[in-house]
Amino acid sequence: MKKFIAVFSLIIAFTFSTNAQIHDPVKWDTSVEKISENEFDLVITANIESGWHLYSQNIPEAPIRPIPTSFKFEVVKKDFELVGKTTEGEGHEEHDPVFDMVIKYFEDQAVFKQRVKILSNSKITIKGALEFMVCDDTNCLPPTDVDISFDVGGQKKEDKSFLQTTVIPTKEGTSESESNSNAVKDLEKKEKSKSLWTLFILSFFAGFAALLTPCVFPMIPMTVSFFTKQSKNKAIGIRNAIIYGVSIIVLYVLLGTVITAIFGADSLNALSTNVWFNIIFFLLLIVFAVSFLGAFEIILPSSWGTKVDSQADKGGLIGIFFMALALAIVSFSCTGPIVGTALVAAAAQGGIAPVISMFGFSLAIALPFALFAAFPGWLNSLPKSGGWLNTVKVVLGFLELALAFKFLSNADLVLQAHWLEREVFIAIWITVFGALALYLFGKIKLPHDSDLDHISVGRLSLGLLVGAFTIYLIPGLWGAPLKLISGFPPPMHYSEAPYGVGFTKLGGRESTSHDDIPEGAYLGPHDIISFHDYEIGMAYAKKVNKPVLLDFTGWACVNCRKMESKVWSDPRVLQILNNDIVLISLYVDDKRLLPKNEQYTSEITGKKIKYIGNKWSDFQIKKYKANAQPYYVLIDHNGNNLNEHTAYNPDIEEYLAWLNDGITRFEK
Repeated sequence: MKKFIAVFSLIIAFTFSTNAQIHDPVKWDTSVEKISENEFDLVITANIESGWHLYSQNIPEAPIRPIPTSFKFEVVKKDFELVGKTTEGEGHEEHDPVFDMVIKYFEDQAVFKQRVKILSNSKITIKGALEFMVCDDTNCLPPTDVDISFDVGGQKKEDKSFLQTTVIPTKEGTSESESNSNAVKDLEKKEKSKSLWTLFILSFFAGFAALLTPCVFPMIPMTVSFFTKQSKNKAIGIRNAIIYGVSIIVLYVLLGTVITAIFGADSLNALSTNVWFNIIFFLLLIVFAVSFLGAFEIILPSSWGTKVDSQADKGGLIGIFFMALALAIVSFSCTGPIVGTALVAAAAQGGIAPVISMFGFSLAIALPFALFAAFPGWLNSLPKSGGWLNTVKVVLGFLELALAFKFLSNADLVLQAHWLEREVFIAIWITVFGALALYLFGKIKLPHDSDLDHISVGRLSLGLLVGAFTIYLIPGLWGAPLKLISGFPPPMHYSEAPYGVGFTKLGGRESTSHDDIPEGAYLGPHDIISFHDYEIGMAYAKKVNKPVLLDFTGWACVNCRKMESKVWSDPRVLQILNNDIVLISLYVDDKRLLPKNEQYTSEITGKKIKYIGNKWSDFQIKKYKANAQPYYVLIDHNGNNLNEHTAYNPDIEEYLAWLNDGITRFEK
């Protein structure tokens, strides 16, 4: 009853509020579709108000991005199992300049389906939860969790009553179920298809790079010559070489299949954002890189090669297969690190990506053996083995070394440890690629390198290209965006100086060092000093006798970033934000847990407030009767409003006038 009165009072308050509004633009319905006797589709339908859009499940990985829609299902007992991933409709795709990525979203309606296989004969209830985020042209709502449930199975084949539509509670109350939806029939995800093709192509080029290493390249003429000389005629030689190539593909695809089977298609994708996963692969790639640079060789036990060779001598199809296995074992010191890197990239994508990756990789290795067997005359056009093969290996080592730090950066960003900030990452890449350029110019010599009397045109050209790339990276230390490598280094704000080393702020304030920042404050957008805690910020405002600007924002809020980049960057606005007010930025999607003694149940929504972001979102709803971001409030030291609240407004003059009005009222 108490909760009902609180909600009713809030509704009355909202009715008479002109500037505040609680938005609830998405209504969720669920139903079940029968596919076979023991397979069902759990259908989750989002009915979206006009003007709003819901983000897809498939948002590219990035430290700062919109919150994707995600689903979790509770598998408490062995009553059912999930079949594949949750699918979704086509939606819309467009490039978002704020996040600098292609983002997929839905308007009006979105249908998601999760296939399940029932393992019992009785009716079961499948429970789960979903998280989503929606935006319109001016507002973004904080991430919202919704509980879902489905009654599945336990009916005869001809009984259609198993189709259940469940009422799902939303963050403010309930949403009424309406009907069983069949809106989306084509659930193929174009984005996933594109990414798999990209992975295949990259893996193919990785296989081609492995082909040019000292362990594999010399094997081409030797193996082709063996098939052509040992066969009764040319046709049989070509056939055997093709079987040899197919055997190579089968071996590597089998490796990808085993990796997928061991870890699971879904768990691989989940691991990609795991801290320990990223740290382990950072260390693994460092080992691979050091091996390629000549410190040591990664080899499999020699007994393996001996046993496989003995099987290869038997001849026939089995002998050819074991010849392919022998190649994989003998060449492991060169191909192992590349295979490992390809599998790391595939693991980050999940699903059947490891299989696709190994198919592309092995195809690049297998094709030359089959082609040169069919056209032996081409062997004369191959460059002779020599020091250039080791150069290829060393170049790959430097590339592995640079890529390793991307995984360490991922772990650092998840932990928010600030050990590998943007400047440090870029400095490491400058060092790595600078050393590679010096190596290509012959200024650095590594183990296993032959004497270099002169530099070939190809090596010089590659050295110039790497040198130019190294010089391109240097301005990144001073705040250059480095769009060519966008997505690799940490974002601009994740740095010691968010807008470049030695940057002098706009708005008339001198450059600020970390020692000048008040206790409990941070450098926000444009190096504006801001507080992320209401109480600490209010205490500081009283101390310096300045009004407070409450900025209800979110890390994944698109329109918040637009206001910061287009409005706050204006010198006049920046002057005020730097000197005349105290900024308190409250992030409603901050996923850090509150201490146990600070967790509570919201009087408004009835939900458990466990995260810092939940606390600020609940505070915004309770105090200002609004739940959208960005949302700006000017208050005095007692928390009283100085003027009307404002939200997204790209008009600089109006925003400036609003700030000045509040400051004038404070000074009276």
